[in-house]
Amino acid sequence: MALWQYLLLFSTAIVGGGLALLGEERARKQLPTLLSFSGAYLLAIAALELLPEVFGAHELGSPGLFLLLGFFIQLLLEGLSQGVEHGHVHVHRQARYGYGIQVMIGLGLHALLEGLPLGAGGGAAGANHGDHLLFGIVLHKLPAAFALGLLLRRSGYSTLFVWGCLVVFGSLSPLGAALAEVASINPVWRTHILALVVGSFLHISTTILFEADGSHQHGISVRKFLVVLAGMGVAYLTAL
Repeated sequence: MALWQYLLLFSTAIVGGGLALLGEERARKQLPTLLSFSGAYLLAIAALELLPEVFGAHELGSPGLFLLLGFFIQLLLEGLSQGVEHGHVHVHRQARYGYGIQVMIGLGLHALLEGLPLGAGGGAAGANHGDHLLFGIVLHKLPAAFALGLLLRRSGYSTLFVWGCLVVFGSLSPLGAALAEVASINPVWRTHILALVVGSFLHISTTILFEADGSHQHGISVRKFLVVLAGMGVAYLTAL
């Protein structure tokens, strides 16, 4: 990975969290729109590029098994992160530091895992898919960092603790990519890891898209429908 890619992964979390701390109310109104766009983009990139890459790798014995494993790993991590990955903000007033650390463990393990395929490479075609995976992660990390910053701030943690968590969160995906580069992960294991990440993306994106617009009714507003359509459209155009 190039230096700018590492910096982009890191700075996205800082920007997203910073918006929660500095411009909370105005930015919060735009969070559902950004979540819908990022969820649609993730789902479309997974369907158009990542899934064909995973299932097209003949060296991988059971791609579906690893994909399901990634889905259920994300299901377990969400129990720790409280759904921050898809914009949920479950505030615990005057929470102890254990709660913040718990959220960071769930969110951090996910961030570390999704960075691994980026550093593992994958040839010319893989590099192209890697760019789309990178942008998918960036679009996903921005609202996640905003939700993290908002959750920690409203739970009563100090500003120093919140910024520390954002720096750690921003560092973990680049760290995962760096570890994969240093370890020189072979193509078979890269595909295993990519299948895990795709499984987690499917969980996150479908959770975002299937949630109603702030109510318990099964419906979707025209605005959200158009945003989802735009997210999938952008993914399709970049995949051409």
